[in-house]
Amino acid sequence: MGMIGSITSKGQTTVPKEVRDRLGLAQGARIEWIIEGDKAIVRPRKLRAVDLAGILGPPPSGRSLSIEEMDEAIMEAVAEDDERIQREWHEGID
Repeated sequence: MGMIGSITSKGQTTVPKEVRDRLGLAQGARIEWIIEGDKAIVRPRKLRAVDLAGILGPPPSGRSLSIEEMDEAIMEAVAEDDERIQREWHEGID
């Protein structure tokens, strides 16, 4: 299955709807570009549990975290990453 797209003057492209639907991509989805010789392969970048190792830093010494504390730490880390992604996106647009 081949599909044709175009690239804007800023190097942006649109992923065809059929591809987005088939791969389960939505706004903000991360994709990975792999270059193999003269071919570019684009695939969804889905996190695995191992990708999250160490994201929260070392646990507080002497005690375990509650589920609520873990959820809060995860949400803070996700918010920081989202801010970074948006900042990098806007820097690339300007």
